[in-house]
Amino acid sequence: MDLNLLKRRSEYEWEIPQQGAMRVPAVIYASEALMRDMDHKVYEQALNVATLPGIVKASYAMPDAHWGYGFPIGGVAAFDPDEGGVISAGGVGFDISCGVRCLHTGLRRADIVNVQKELAEMLYYRVPAGVGSTGSIHLSNEEMDAMLTGGAAWAVDRGWGVPEDLERIEEHGRMPHAKPSNVSQLAKKRQRDEMGTLGSGNHYLEVQEVTKAYDESIAGIFGLGEGDIVVMIHCGSRGLGHQIGTEFLKQMAIAAGRFGISLPDRELACAPIHSEVGQDYLGAMRAAINCALANRQILTDLVRKVFRDILPQARLPLLYDVSHNTCKVEEHRLDGGTRKLFVHRKGATRAFGPGHPDVPEALREAGQPVLIGGSMGTGSYVLAGTRQSEALAFSSACHGAGRAMSRHQALRTWKGRQVVDQLAERGILIKSPSMRGVAEEAPEAYKDVSSVVDAADAAGLARKVARLEPLICIKG
Repeated sequence: MDLNLLKRRSEYEWEIPQQGAMRVPAVIYASEALMRDMDHKVYEQALNVATLPGIVKASYAMPDAHWGYGFPIGGVAAFDPDEGGVISAGGVGFDISCGVRCLHTGLRRADIVNVQKELAEMLYYRVPAGVGSTGSIHLSNEEMDAMLTGGAAWAVDRGWGVPEDLERIEEHGRMPHAKPSNVSQLAKKRQRDEMGTLGSGNHYLEVQEVTKAYDESIAGIFGLGEGDIVVMIHCGSRGLGHQIGTEFLKQMAIAAGRFGISLPDRELACAPIHSEVGQDYLGAMRAAINCALANRQILTDLVRKVFRDILPQARLPLLYDVSHNTCKVEEHRLDGGTRKLFVHRKGATRAFGPGHPDVPEALREAGQPVLIGGSMGTGSYVLAGTRQSEALAFSSACHGAGRAMSRHQALRTWKGRQVVDQLAERGILIKSPSMRGVAEEAPEAYKDVSSVVDAADAAGLARKVARLEPLICIKG
């Protein structure tokens, strides 16, 4: 990216000044090194988002930002419905409510070493992964609608988990105002056999070791100590979410012109929040959020059963579950008052600070856990939301490392078996049904997650709490 096009506000904050059709400036949070390596498309897309009706304060991009569909991945934007604000399917993303959850195990590395291979094999055998993967659950029409309404709470009611899990999930595991009737039959058909599956791409299930606690006070509140073993699950709403995104992007492209919205990029297709199309999408999107929450809840139950069989002393309570492809109605301080805004986070994580009422009471003193998944074979991080993050980017932080090269480039550079063997030499076991998928997700295909996390910490978006290193990775 050409830094001459931006105004440097501080060491980790860069502004694209308001110009042309922009209604607000655009702001990117990153170090100078990350900025120089960032695709120029991030500049263009952050600028274009700033032209949308009803946007308030600024269009934001996180330190892991890279090119996406319409919005940059790592993009954040809030819209006021009373000022003609819009909802954009491209501002949420195709994998609606893709997110990460982290589970404690109560184990240490010494407990894992002798059963690491057996544990990897059993997790791979019991947790369906890969393109088009299906599980043992088949939902009837009635159960599909119940799942889309009930989310993780639906899953717990049916025995996949315990009520205590719901206290550690955004929205207590159930997104209100979901409208299963707004979800097409094709989207439901795609999901009917996919509950409790990881899917493909950058989704994963990892057994990890806490190798560093940066803030021992917050780490203690989160229950994380050096040497502890945790499990991280990264996946979303599978085929249902993708189908909803595809269908509504087409509808919004037509609706934008009907409402006189001039789009600098067709991929920014959107509709007024109060319009019929806007409300229909919100109902369907919320149903997809519930689908993702239910999916991760079922996966959690599968993981617990594997640990119970191999390491019966393990207990796997939930630390937290956070989504990073959503649009949620939130109250934020703005212009001396409080306003209800529709906050789009695409490849960005909500990061409420200490004392926020939506943070579980047991964690409230520390702030919301922010779970940053690393690329395969690299570290992941747990951070905590900060008080200043609301003023910086509507209480938002990055969600991962962000791709540094396309999947096609990765395939030309690595072979899957090569990646698996190299990681095995480091004591990391990779299990996947697709060597092509492993090559696409090679660690070097992503930005340095440590640099991204350091930038988020230094900018004040979230506070660094702990680093996690993988021991087992199940990839789709």
